[in-house]
Formats: sequence, C-alpha cells, structure tokens
Amino acid sequence: MERIRDEATIEKLKQLRQKLMSPDISRARVAGFQLSWLQEDGMAVLQEALLGNYSQTAKRAAAYGLRSMRGRMKKVAVEVLEKGLTHQDRTTRDVCKTSLGLMRGEITIKPPKRKPRPGGKRPQSRAPQNKGAQSKREIRSVPSEPNGNLKSYTPKPTRRPK
Repeated sequence: MERIRDEATIEKLKQLRQKLMSPDISRARVAGFQLSWLQEDGMAVLQEALLGNYSQTAKRAAAYGLRSMRGRMKKVAVEVLEKGLTHQDRTTRDVCKTSLGLMRGEITIKPPKRKPRPGGKRPQSRAPQNKGAQSKREIRSVPSEPNGNLKSYTPKPTRRPK
C-alpha cells in the first residue's frame, strides 16, 4: 500500500538525499540519522545509497542510518545490511560487515590513539615551585588605617542637573 506524499515530504526527502551524498561524513551521517526516522521513505533512500553506485562516505552514512532504525523497521534494516554482505562491491560488503558487527556487539569502536608529540617529549612548563619556595615577585604591603582596614574610599558628591 503506497501512501500519498505531499510536496513538503518530497522536498524534505530530496534535501536529505542530497546531504546523504555529501563528501562531508558528519553531514552525511546526520542525514542518515534523520532518514532513519522517516520509516519506509527513509528506508528506500538509505537502501538505494547503500546498494547503489555511490561513494564510500555515502555508503557509511547509509549504514549508520540503517543501524539507527528503530521499531518495526529495524528487522528490515538488518535484512538490507545482510543483503549487502553478498553485494559485488567490496566497499558495500565491508561497510555492511562492520555495521552488522556493531549492531550485534561483535565489534567495539575504540577511541583514536593520540599521536605522540614530535621529539617524544612533553612540553616544558615553568620551573616547578615548591610550597616553601620564594616567588619571583615581592609582595608589598598595602597602606592601611590604624584599625586594619584599607583606606576608605569616599566618593565625591555629584550635582545632578535640574
């Protein structure tokens, strides 16, 4: 049963499809996630991007969108990813294998390792100061009144214009 789409829905799908094909992976993943909320319409766009002749970035974003599917569409999304395992394109197979592994908990994403600094040394900080060491600057006393308070400040009265 095909449902009737209005103009706004069609325009939104076109925009999300365009963003999904973006070379910027962050932007493409956001589009993939947004398409995952659109149920059948989003599924059609994500499936086309994953199994079609598109860039690796678009395929990864589509797989991310399929992984993000919830509810009744999750089973269909898993079927699409399993179908991608037998695809002729190596990139599609790799993306689907990784995505299914993430969904099943077989693969965990490790945070990227930090690159060592050139020279292998930590940055030099100022000389360490001990608690008992003298500071470089001399602390001067502040003139105070006999009662120990700082010299009081008395503002000059100002005249207000009439």
